[in-house]
Amino acid sequence: MILKSQVEWALHCCAILAGLPEGRYLSTKALAEFHGLPKEYLSKALQSLSQAGLVHTTLGPSGGYRLARAPADLTFLDIVEAVEGKAQTFVCNNIRANNPCRPHGYCESSPCAVARVMWDADEAWRQKLRSVSFSDLIETLARDIPKDLWKNSFEWVLERAG
Repeated sequence: MILKSQVEWALHCCAILAGLPEGRYLSTKALAEFHGLPKEYLSKALQSLSQAGLVHTTLGPSGGYRLARAPADLTFLDIVEAVEGKAQTFVCNNIRANNPCRPHGYCESSPCAVARVMWDADEAWRQKLRSVSFSDLIETLARDIPKDLWKNSFEWVLERAG
């Protein structure tokens, strides 16, 4: 499975937005500059988040994006599904029915073992993404990122937040 690069972009942008003070917004331009991304392409990922109701937007010189939920109430799965959709990652086409050794008219009453394993794997993957909130991520980043870089990044964002 390969996810769109917009998933990575949306996850990183939400990590930044999770640290914004109440009532502040960050523009697409600032988010694109911070991550070294093309603004036009990033705006498509942010539009997906907006359409899913995960971010609030506002127009004007101090406009931009902010999270629509508290970081503790927003998960990685929310972002992935906003960008990629909610469809399962595996679609069973029941090719076992093409087996030339099967008796004519034979039909299984349950999904095949391959489909069950793949669906279980998809659910495990989604459960892991569902279990990580953006408040969890912020705690991890605060431990992992050197203090000076963390502070400088936060100050950079706040200087540009409307």
